[in-house]
Amino acid sequence: MKIKIVNITSWIIIIMILILAFNFYKHNNFNEFIRSEMNLHTSEFKRDSETKYSKTDSYRITSNTKNDATIYKKVKVEKNTPYKVTCMVKTENVIPENEISGVGAQISIIGTTEKSIAITGTQEWQKIEMIFNSKDREEVDIGFRLGGYLGECTGTAWFSDFTFEEGTLSQNNNWRFACFIFENTDVTINGKNVKLSMTDTDIFDIRDTMKRFRTTIREISNSKIIADYDTYIVREPINKLSYDQEFGYYVSAEDIENSIKDIVKENEYDHIFVVIRLGDEEHKNDIQINDWIGLRFNGLLWHRIF
Repeated sequence: MKIKIVNITSWIIIIMILILAFNFYKHNNFNEFIRSEMNLHTSEFKRDSETKYSKTDSYRITSNTKNDATIYKKVKVEKNTPYKVTCMVKTENVIPENEISGVGAQISIIGTTEKSIAITGTQEWQKIEMIFNSKDREEVDIGFRLGGYLGECTGTAWFSDFTFEEGTLSQNNNWRFACFIFENTDVTINGKNVKLSMTDTDIFDIRDTMKRFRTTIREISNSKIIADYDTYIVREPINKLSYDQEFGYYVSAEDIENSIKDIVKENEYDHIFVVIRLGDEEHKNDIQINDWIGLRFNGLLWHRIF
């Protein structure tokens, strides 16, 4: 009788150990993802079976103190090929340090400045995407990140339903453009505050230019590009410009992301124009400009890889 009781007790202990081991594995199994953080042992990485978008457990990153934390996977790519990465993301109390635009829950290529929009605050599940070209690379580290190369943040982010697609040139000749006109510029350059505003004539000229662009691009491309566009007036001033030794001051995606991301997210634009005033008679030499940089190109079809 004692032997039977001992055997039953042993089996109960073994089963309990197996259950504990399974639960530990379930909540800590990140498959092929590598966990990484700027400040070691600061963020918590877990699989979450309660807060999830689909049937599979989500990947949760929590940073109670400021950190740049990510899970990433090494992916093989073909050279000079466009790719699109997407995922579903949910956030809770994500706060970037110093309110830096471009920091939050995002997709990025580790070790580069290539990234998606960054989700901050507390938001329900939504889809985000990152489009990039492999150029001369044969593999990249695709990261799902709470933070960013621009800075750190606090909060919690859940990631789920990852996709990775290869692009091919689309045969569709219909292109969609967006033109964002920032009425006001309020930036500090070399310690000097520069305030500029568009006039009604400026805005009329921009609208007229877009009309002529639609006609001209069709003519010079022999109807290979048929342009359709939307124009948006942004009254919130642009208050930050990026700087590059080669290009001088320019508008980067991070400078305007918070102002336009809701519109961009609701529309499938192939290219985005941003128009701002960078000088007038009073400030004609205050903002150095050497060249122009585009913001985004799409015009592709996507084929699911995983």
